[in-house]
Amino acid sequence: MINKKIIIQVMGLLLLIEGFFLGISSLVSLYYGEYDFLALILTSAICIFCGISFKLLTNKAEKNIGKRDGYIIVSLVWVIFSIFGALPFVISGAIPSYTDAFFETISGFTTTGASILNDIEAMPKGLLFWRSLTQWLGGMGIIVLSIAILPMLGIGGMQLFVAEVPGPTPDKIHPRVKETAKRLWGIYIIFTFAEVILLKIGGMSWFDAVNHSFTTMATGGYSTKQASIADPSFSPFIHYVIIVFMFLAGTNFTLSYFALHLKLGKVFKDEEFRYYLGFIILFTVAIAFALWHFEGYNPEKSFRDALFQVVSIITTTGYATADYLEWMPFVVVMIFALMFFGGSAGSTGGSIKIVRVTLLLKNSYQELKRIIHPNAIIPVRINDKSVPPQIISNILAFVVFYMLISIISTIIISALGYDLETSLGAVAATLGNIGPGIGSVGPVENYAHIPIFGKWFLSFLMLIGRLELFTVIVLFSPSFWKK
Repeated sequence: MINKKIIIQVMGLLLLIEGFFLGISSLVSLYYGEYDFLALILTSAICIFCGISFKLLTNKAEKNIGKRDGYIIVSLVWVIFSIFGALPFVISGAIPSYTDAFFETISGFTTTGASILNDIEAMPKGLLFWRSLTQWLGGMGIIVLSIAILPMLGIGGMQLFVAEVPGPTPDKIHPRVKETAKRLWGIYIIFTFAEVILLKIGGMSWFDAVNHSFTTMATGGYSTKQASIADPSFSPFIHYVIIVFMFLAGTNFTLSYFALHLKLGKVFKDEEFRYYLGFIILFTVAIAFALWHFEGYNPEKSFRDALFQVVSIITTTGYATADYLEWMPFVVVMIFALMFFGGSAGSTGGSIKIVRVTLLLKNSYQELKRIIHPNAIIPVRINDKSVPPQIISNILAFVVFYMLISIISTIIISALGYDLETSLGAVAATLGNIGPGIGSVGPVENYAHIPIFGKWFLSFLMLIGRLELFTVIVLFSPSFWKK
């Protein structure tokens, strides 16, 4: 039986967290003397009022979260946070349309980075900070943040952690889920702080450095500049700093934990990490050669632009230092293919994830062996461990669902009057939580021209992509709601 009271209570507690961070954003607005202060502080008050009300209404709720409750909470929280988080954009008048404001906000919380803004620099700094903060909170996961807090309130968090961090390798760095969440957030904060310092050394203002660090570590890609990282005020040093931290953000945070404890052997022994690094090197070399040999770029710029775009796309960050749609077609095709790879499991990246790609390749190779030796037992292995057939079946089902949803969604977007390139690009970029796609939603374009229905539909794709399909899709199964 679904525990409705505990769901409402958790929503209330999470709204208090959102209200707190909106309050911090209002202080940024106050510091810069911008007009968005009232909208931010008012929205903060609304979140806190609703949060306290939900808590008081469900004070006697049983402190027990079942598996089904966990799936409902995790799916609901992204929607609730986006509904409330969009309010300051509308109240301030910076984004008058609620549809546009919701799209921008859910794109932030799901770390997609798809934007409808045509003049980012004209936005007040408090809202820009809130916009970046939505990605930073969404990057490590609102639920991962909350499970470090909920146990103190007598509410268990394991069911939420399982729903929020799905995937085939649920490695934990501590047997207690609360301690795991704390360590993950500790690493996240350390990396964010380190990037802020390095970007400041590179010549960014403190404001730009903080905002870009938030959105880099979240693999979100929101920038305070309309031209993204291609802005002429950003030096090559800044490009390389962002490349490093995008790479770290797309790496399994468990490996980052081991690296910080100088257990580098565990990092390089990890097969997923080696495939992740290998794909980046392979695509970077191919694209850099094309830019140097065919496009006439100098060697350093060829390497930097190629590496930046490969890391940005494979980690699903979505930053850009160049309009890759102007490059030769086969390079654009490679970049589009990268949109289906994603970062490592246990990272802030989206899309299919490297571990699934790795296991699919391994399973396909093993199938060839099984055809030749039909009686042989040939297990699929990763990190010298046999992968249970159930995991392989889960991955195959995930990829089939992912491709099926991509095809159906592309048909729906094309029905709105868009060409195949734009339809494919918009779906791949939102379902994979990447942001910029191809066609008229490329790196120098945005989603402002998408009609209202299209924005709500793409918002739904961002949600299911962020929660890796099954967490949301299971809610549409009649058996889920049966007692």
